[in-house]
Amino acid sequence: MRDLLMEWLSFLPLTILGAVLGLDVVSFPQAMISRPIVASTLAGVLVGAPLRGLIAGVTLELFALETLPFGASRYPEWGSAAVVGGALFAVQRETTAGALGVAVFAALVTASVSGWSMIQHRKILGRWAGSMREFLARGSSTAVNRLQIGGLTLDLVRGAIMTFGALVVFAPVSRAILGSWTFSSALSRGVAVALAGAVGAAAVWKVVHTTKGAPWYLLGGLVLGGTLVAIT
Repeated sequence: MRDLLMEWLSFLPLTILGAVLGLDVVSFPQAMISRPIVASTLAGVLVGAPLRGLIAGVTLELFALETLPFGASRYPEWGSAAVVGGALFAVQRETTAGALGVAVFAALVTASVSGWSMIQHRKILGRWAGSMREFLARGSSTAVNRLQIGGLTLDLVRGAIMTFGALVVFAPVSRAILGSWTFSSALSRGVAVALAGAVGAAAVWKVVHTTKGAPWYLLGGLVLGGTLVAIT
């Protein structure tokens, strides 16, 4: 029991990070710090392995490219999820087989559930706004401020609950799965990266083949990137 409590206490810095990054996704400040490549790296910094956090972030970023968060559409919430995935991968030793795949799986599940929680957040805000309709119609600044601050606070709490809950669930699950993993580290990581690459490539193609001039920008980027790699 004491060990479990200590583990949960160790989740608190990650929970705070997940709450802030979950808030960034839609509510505030929308500064792109909730992108997986940033969020996972920050999670890696908190657990003392920033490079491993970055590796997880790059992998998750390829999955996140498929997400187009427009308007009231439903989409995964990557801020909190990337913190979970980055932390779960970063705490494992470099030689641990299957660590990346398990971390990515945990992040994908968390992103889906957290995306659902965003819908519930919007429904609650809708009810709050409905109860203040008379005051909002009059242009009451107090009502507007209460609604905005309440919505921001609720979203911060939502991100914290999603992050902490996912860590509580997936930390022991991750240990159990990796303890009985039989595939090699190279094969496990290769499969995870290949799947992420396929999803990312499909997302890029979906935009490129429907946008005028985009193929030329993509070709130019590939040429420039290839040239820089060749030079270095």
